[in-house]
Amino acid sequence: MAEEEVVLTEETGHVRLITLNQPRKLNVISPKVVYLLAQNLEKWEKDEEAKLVIIKGAGRAFSAGGDLKVFYDARNSKDYCLQVVYRYYWLCYHIHTYKKPQVALVHGISMGGGATLMVPMKFSVVTEKTVFAMPEASIGFHTDCSFSYILSRLPGRLGEYFALTGARLSGAELVAAGLATHLVPLDKLLELENRLVSLNSGDEIAVKAAIEEFSSDVQISQESVLHRREVIDGCFSKDSVEEILESFEAESRKEGNEWIVPVLKGLKRSSPTGLKITLRSIRDGRKQTLSECLKKEFRLTINILRAIISGDVYEGIRALTIDKDNSPKWDPLTLGEVDSKKLDLVFEPFEEALELNIPENEEQRWTGKYEDSVYA
Repeated sequence: MAEEEVVLTEETGHVRLITLNQPRKLNVISPKVVYLLAQNLEKWEKDEEAKLVIIKGAGRAFSAGGDLKVFYDARNSKDYCLQVVYRYYWLCYHIHTYKKPQVALVHGISMGGGATLMVPMKFSVVTEKTVFAMPEASIGFHTDCSFSYILSRLPGRLGEYFALTGARLSGAELVAAGLATHLVPLDKLLELENRLVSLNSGDEIAVKAAIEEFSSDVQISQESVLHRREVIDGCFSKDSVEEILESFEAESRKEGNEWIVPVLKGLKRSSPTGLKITLRSIRDGRKQTLSECLKKEFRLTINILRAIISGDVYEGIRALTIDKDNSPKWDPLTLGEVDSKKLDLVFEPFEEALELNIPENEEQRWTGKYEDSVYA
């Protein structure tokens, strides 16, 4: 049987199209996907004939994010996943700073690392079927792939809220929150894609006008979490995860705050270590540049995968996707048992040669690849 092509590319006139093509796996970001994305995006940025890049997902999802099974299967092989982590975080920088307009056509699930192919794009088009979340903290991981930079720049304390709770957002909520640019009905998405291809141009004004022809007005329900800012800002501005939970619990007892109860339940079931790392990373992200956030996230990911203070990430993946018993046994078991000195260890800078190498200047923009690193 022929091997599945995990990324499909088309070149039509001045338009370049990427399709994530693992529909049965919800278009997870596997090592091969990362390699092919980087290869094509570099080639097209340098190609004067390429003016516009469109990215979409095959099947019912855009992308469910990183391939968790790859991480789990490598749990006993030190740094087996370092290469894909390095490649993807390095690529995240280039996606944020890409020199040509990109359009993400996003239907269905867009989560975790998959959302990195949506949010930073010049134009991110979502539908009424789009579902976004960053659920990493709950499984003992952290908010990565540049999202400690993205979420920390949201209004008020929405960043802490989305990162810690893994709350899901609809397409309309994504646009309202500034995480997507346009809402287009799903049944018009293919027509929009065809229009963009026939436009055959990278002129941002023309591209924006074409998308707006198909766009709907954004209306979010009264029940939307985006209308709960007062409570969220009050609770999620507290100094520690313990204080956030205490404050959130107190709010849940007030009339009209029944929506908090299931969110609080989810927080209490999440990895204590994952929650503490994530809160600190988002808070640090407010003061960090994109490059600094990505370098920090690289350190965090490598240290978490090395289980230097906890093996929670593997237990979280086991409970969620391997055994699917949804009964993780966290270690340590409570927030109070997470040692703050140990927490410092996962944030400590590496020796300079071991850090993620983000290009410092435009002339060397595509240098610093994994192949050029000391890890290769």
